Amino acid sequence: MSKAGHSFIPKEVAIIIVVLILASTATLAQAQQPSNSTPDSSLREFIRHYLGEPHAPSEKEGPTQYSAAFVDLNDDGKKEVIVYVSGRMWCGTGGCVMLILAPDGGSYRVVTETTVTWLPIRVLTTKSNGWHDISVVVAGGGMQPEYEAELSFDGTTYPSNPTVPPAHRLSGKVQGRTVIPETTKDQALY
Repeated sequence: MSKAGHSFIPKEVAIIIVVLILASTATLAQAQQPSNSTPDSSLREFIRHYLGEPHAPSEKEGPTQYSAAFVDLNDDGKKEVIVYVSGRMWCGTGGCVMLILAPDGGSYRVVTETTVTWLPIRVLTTKSNGWHDISVVVAGGGMQPEYEAELSFDGTTYPSNPTVPPAHRLSGKVQGRTVIPETTKDQALY
């Protein structure tokens, strides 16, 4: 049908075209987002380089493993990465190592290395110096009973040890979401 030389698309065809465009845009956006459970190869390479060359682990030590969560900690539209490193070389009776990494070109830079942390790791709704506060569990290594510690950003970094100030014990119910649960499936690093 035409009116004054213009063609019209039937309403049903126009709706189908719009739905297909929206569906393909959503699929493309999902494909470009890194998955929380499958970090990209540049992350794995960065962690390997940062932690150093592996030695042959004994049966007692086990392999070095990690879990990662991509989270926008400072609400700038870019996702930082929280990495939980486990294995005998990176854990003691008080917990394991947690890294917080910021994107830096095609790689990362270390914002914080925190020792003696246990899962779960939560990103809290509260903020300090523009970055979300993070909580980890403190247990073992003589700490009784276990508790949840809050790590606040000081403008440069987060605390490197959740058992001493400026980190502090959380009291009451604090809103946040778990980004690396206790039941996470670690990935072999080497």
